[in-house]
Amino acid sequence: MAESFLGRFSGRGQASKTGSEKTFEVALSDEEWRQRLTSAQYQVLRGHGTERAGTSPLDKEYGPGVYNCAGCGHPLFDASTKFNSRTGWPSFWAPLDDAVEETSDRSFFMVRTEVHCRHCGGHLGHVFEDGPQPTGLRYCMNGVSLDFTTGEPPPDTGTDEKS
Repeated sequence: MAESFLGRFSGRGQASKTGSEKTFEVALSDEEWRQRLTSAQYQVLRGHGTERAGTSPLDKEYGPGVYNCAGCGHPLFDASTKFNSRTGWPSFWAPLDDAVEETSDRSFFMVRTEVHCRHCGGHLGHVFEDGPQPTGLRYCMNGVSLDFTTGEPPPDTGTDEKS
């Protein structure tokens, strides 16, 4: 009872979660998610939690590679779009094409834009309009929701960027 009251009080109701009526390509039961993820990953990816700022080693990772969803392995961000936002969370100025979806998050008495994995619906973080060019966006991600693959090229998106 206290949980539902707190959920309503904070604005974190069913409508603000990652579309509970939506079906994702990777759909597991709650028990299967608990078995697949660490407790910290489960709290963030499935429980819409936030890791403490400055605790993720991925915040200081700047090598080439790809950041994948820790829940399902789907590629999310090319390391070339990562920048030091000085927030304590890994930040990017753009996701890979068709990698993430966004929803309105009205928790904690404010309105923010939540970012989640398009393949499994896992909560990744939030996007803000205070990032660098060329997008002006800051995708502020929980490091625990990401897996980094060093040196991996981003998936082919069908565009040819060769000179």
